[in-house]
Amino acid sequence: MTNIRSFSSKPIVFENNNYEITVASPGRINLIGEHTDYNEGFVMPTAIDKKIILKFQRNHTENFCRFYSETFNTGFEFHLDKEFEKASGWENYILGVIQELQYHSAKLEGFDCIIESKLPVGAGISSSAALECGIASGLNQLFELGLTELEMVKLSQKAENDFVGSNCGIMDQFSSVMSKEGHIILLDCRSLKAEFIPADFKSCKLLLLNTNVSHNLADSDYNSRREECEAAVKIIQKTKPEVRSLRDVDFEMLDTFKEQLTAKMYARCLYILKENERVLAAANALKAGELQNFGKFMYASHEGLQHNYEVSCKELDFLVDYSREKEFIYGSRMMGGGFGGCTINLIEEERIDSYIEEVSSAYYKKFNIKLDAISVLPAEGTKITIH
Repeated sequence: MTNIRSFSSKPIVFENNNYEITVASPGRINLIGEHTDYNEGFVMPTAIDKKIILKFQRNHTENFCRFYSETFNTGFEFHLDKEFEKASGWENYILGVIQELQYHSAKLEGFDCIIESKLPVGAGISSSAALECGIASGLNQLFELGLTELEMVKLSQKAENDFVGSNCGIMDQFSSVMSKEGHIILLDCRSLKAEFIPADFKSCKLLLLNTNVSHNLADSDYNSRREECEAAVKIIQKTKPEVRSLRDVDFEMLDTFKEQLTAKMYARCLYILKENERVLAAANALKAGELQNFGKFMYASHEGLQHNYEVSCKELDFLVDYSREKEFIYGSRMMGGGFGGCTINLIEEERIDSYIEEVSSAYYKKFNIKLDAISVLPAEGTKITIH
């Protein structure tokens, strides 16, 4: 008999207002530095002002747990003392985190949780990490587990790697928990050293354009990109055992091994090395207030993702190309794992509304798909309210 039982009608227990804890767990954007995190490179993410809200209460049972999603109008229940089987969707992010928490602590008991998401799924703004970190933070508080923020970040990433089966790096979870309002994080994904850079975009704002496509390649190809990078590292390690990841490889070393790598491996590695350079240069440009230069690095990042890392798609490329001739758009690139989701655009605020109308019309004419536009602000990480 399976441990996980789904239900579609809202249990009456969720109609009361006796929640002990509310967690606001934000999505994230990444200005530049895509696919570099699992290669121990550099990224520039921040949490955003769009969140998942989770409300928790103990239910005074030993092992019985219930979740209900207001967003999907569905829920599931299970017992903590029985083995978890993988489910079919969003449940896995929850079950993975709870399993990791149980490995860390024996203090979990029965509870109920209701979830409402303000994050579009599949948009590349990491609704999965927001959900994972929201669960970890809420249960850490509810049952006084004593985990630090960084422990919850690592635990949530491990849940996605091991239980969900997505080989993501640490950027999404780190930015969902650790972000500071009004700042961008320059994160070293090897040391986890974070520098918080003021998000001074002057007359500009950050605009996400959601393609509303999610190609089936996303999960398998995301993992295969990581495997291609790791395979290249193993080849290099035979001669250079000190190399732990692509972080330890420079352009000269990469060229030395070009003949030993497949063409795809070489292209993937070249993109990662160049993207790390771009992130550091973009951070300096942002600190100096050089937004036009910052935008140039965004465009270069997209070109690398499109041609060398091969994780873009025709819808994303169309939106980036459409922005290029607009003097009021400083930079644009695909954001997230790829094959769909959003472009992120650095655009003059006063032109946002007219541009959304123009690009939405052009996109619909080209693909017969409606475009969603989301204006976002850099925001604080996970916030807990105790009632």
